[in-house]
Amino acid sequence: MGCIFCDIIKGDRLGHLIYEDDEHVAFLDKYPIDVGHSLVVPKRHYERITDMEPENVGKLFSLVPKIARSILHSTKADAFSLAQNNGKAAKQIVPHVHIHIIPRFNDKGTIWTKREISKDSDLAELAEKIRNSI
Repeated sequence: MGCIFCDIIKGDRLGHLIYEDDEHVAFLDKYPIDVGHSLVVPKRHYERITDMEPENVGKLFSLVPKIARSILHSTKADAFSLAQNNGKAAKQIVPHVHIHIIPRFNDKGTIWTKREISKDSDLAELAEKIRNSI
């Protein structure tokens, strides 16, 4: 079975990209915890962060502030959470390293488990807004 994130990176599956460079992409989560929930992903397939060279982990995490600022600006979020899971027991659903950036809103509270399926049209509109903010 193939990797969903590798398919998005190759363009074989729809992904609402908000950032791309030679080694990384960031895109909106199809099943967000909240509006603007995004994933920062290395283009090279690694299942767990422990499979990566330390300098590549650093490059991946160094993108978070820039992308998070744009998400906060575009969604008018009050704060954000980060998550990075490794392995099935840690609730890693897609076995490809990724960092979750989850916008948080004062009037909604902080919920980790509730997810909704977003409409592609809503994701496309939000992705464009975030890309333009980066």
